[in-house]
Amino acid sequence: MAQERFDRILEIISMSLMPLLKGTILYTIPISLLSFALGLLAALFIALAGLSAKSYVRLPARVYVWIIRCTPILVQLFIIFYGLPGMGILLSPFASIVISLTISEAAYSSEIMRAAILSIPGGQWKAGYALGMTRSQNLVRVILPQSVRICIPSFGNQFITLIKTSSLAALVTLPDLFGAAKLIAASTFEPMLLYLIAGAYYLVLCSVLTIWQTRLEKRLGGYQT
Repeated sequence: MAQERFDRILEIISMSLMPLLKGTILYTIPISLLSFALGLLAALFIALAGLSAKSYVRLPARVYVWIIRCTPILVQLFIIFYGLPGMGILLSPFASIVISLTISEAAYSSEIMRAAILSIPGGQWKAGYALGMTRSQNLVRVILPQSVRICIPSFGNQFITLIKTSSLAALVTLPDLFGAAKLIAASTFEPMLLYLIAGAYYLVLCSVLTIWQTRLEKRLGGYQT
């Protein structure tokens, strides 16, 4: 009996490795990369708006960050995927999860960017103005390059968190890494085994990202004065 159980476990592991890898490559990684890239792009504009001296620009940005940070991403995803169709707006599962993750990432990353920009000494602004730069030129050539270096550790953590959060795609019928594990678990009646395998996939993926992040931080740190 023990041998039969062991053989069954090995069989399930062998037949689940490729579907989970496929879900990782086709959905988990693309969803995470696309959401992160779009989120960072939006975050830059939100952060700059949040630093604006004009209240009609600053307040909408601050309200956006407040709402998104204070509501669960699962609720946001369900509003987009299940709520919008009631208003006649139909989105695919892939688009729904990307939009929800992008919205969330933009709010959190904008705060990271805003804090990094505020951490740059005021003398950097004055030095740029002394060289004849406009505010926009000063921001692009002097402030933002320094801010990006400061943001790298936090952005690395955000991306690793995003990889794990992308597992919510399984709730909108996408066969991502976790979604594939759920499907196989339902057919084999071995949820513990499949979820452990899925956890191992996430562990390996996030560990690789952590190593890459550490190396990038060391490389950029070499340019600090």
